[in-house]
Amino acid sequence: MIYLRQILWGLCAFFVAQTAWAEDRIALVVGNSRYATVQTLDNPVNDAELIAGKLEEMGFRVTLLRNSTQVTMKRAIAQFGRDLRKSGEDATGLFYYAGHGVQSFGTNYLLPVDVALSDAADLDLMAVEANSVLLQMYSAKNKTNIVILDACRNNPFNALTDITDNGLAEMKAPTGTFLALATQPGGVAMDGIGNNSPFSLALSQQMTTPGLPIEQVFKQVRNDVLETTQGRQTPWDTSSLTSDFAFVAEEQKSPEYLAALSLWESVQATRDAVQIMLFLRAYPSSEFAPEAFVLLEEVMAEEISSRQAAATPEPKTPEPAPVPTASDTAADEKLMYDMALADKSVIGLKTYLEAYPDGIYARRAQNQIAALEPAAAAPAPVPKLVEPEPMPAPTPSAEKSAVPDETLLITLNTPLTTGDERVRGATIAELIKGTPSFPPIEGLPDELWKGQTCSNCHQWTPEALCDQANTYVNAESLRAVKKQHPYGGVLKVNLRQWATGGCQ
Repeated sequence: MIYLRQILWGLCAFFVAQTAWAEDRIALVVGNSRYATVQTLDNPVNDAELIAGKLEEMGFRVTLLRNSTQVTMKRAIAQFGRDLRKSGEDATGLFYYAGHGVQSFGTNYLLPVDVALSDAADLDLMAVEANSVLLQMYSAKNKTNIVILDACRNNPFNALTDITDNGLAEMKAPTGTFLALATQPGGVAMDGIGNNSPFSLALSQQMTTPGLPIEQVFKQVRNDVLETTQGRQTPWDTSSLTSDFAFVAEEQKSPEYLAALSLWESVQATRDAVQIMLFLRAYPSSEFAPEAFVLLEEVMAEEISSRQAAATPEPKTPEPAPVPTASDTAADEKLMYDMALADKSVIGLKTYLEAYPDGIYARRAQNQIAALEPAAAAPAPVPKLVEPEPMPAPTPSAEKSAVPDETLLITLNTPLTTGDERVRGATIAELIKGTPSFPPIEGLPDELWKGQTCSNCHQWTPEALCDQANTYVNAESLRAVKKQHPYGGVLKVNLRQWATGGCQ
């Protein structure tokens, strides 16, 4: 059963790889290690198997030769050329060789395992000219060809006077060819101390990068090999390609990914907490979300630090209380005054006076404070109170809210009598399901708040709302009435009365 699964998985991977590329991909991979008459090498066969496996994963039809004789190599190269010619001009051909390679009189030779050489003049008879591969590719007239030679390990024929140069000679490739050598012309490549050579191991890792052009693949290979060999081996390549090539196609991104990427790039540049929160609301599961959370923490920390610094100015003479601005309406003032009366405390009235020192009800509040303060606490006799100036006759609803009694008891389902047309006649339970008339966050797009219920932004369960309402019971919190709210400060008045009655 396990074997059957492996076969099925391999077939699926093959067909997926085939359909990912429009062009035919053909590769001949050769690895020679066990030489009969010259020094054996540890890793070429391992390297060939490694590269062949990677190429198959990337959609190549691979012919893999291990420890091949001259006849086997030449036949395989000839068949490689026939396959390329049959595949047409859009085909991609790749030849990879790992093993011994030498140069003589400027010509490069790849050594089969049965090479037996006593005279340099016999080299072309006993070995395989590297140019024979280029000739087959040229005859196919296909658009893209790649030749990779990890064949400069050392010179196995040091005793032969006409083969004294190390490494391979520089090669000229026909148009449409990318040529890569494990080291620079005339240099010696390392076989490696592990199971693979430094060059082939780096190549197997870099060639699988999605969308990476072949030129960049081998640039990264060069950097990796230089680091691994501590600068003793520098891979070399030359290109006459006329079209772009990548071993692995770049992953196609979904429209949602591209939209998230575009928005994130703009939001990231702003470093604005609101914009970052909006991005996270719109794309909570995108791959940019973790980065967005980190940036949001940084921005919020900076904001908190800035506010703390602003809140601790240098000592100076206290300034007088600010005069209310023209935007403070009579309705807002009356709401705070009503709350002070409902609180039945001196501190509530003083809080009102602090907010509105010259308000409509300021003189009344002063008289009521004087009446409520214990006589014993006064250092001097209480002065005669000045009668308040005549005031306009209050409306029935205002009179009712100004005289706290049992009728002010509010429950979750009691129709409210205080507030504007959005609030009067509705219950707190109904208001929880209402919609705001302006954005709770400045700059919030309409689609994120218009038509949405307030409970979408707040955990407005009766229990959580009761906790919020209790924060308004403290008279010091009366200042919060002046802060903007989707239902206005009047909702806070009603919530405070509801909490005073025990959140029934």
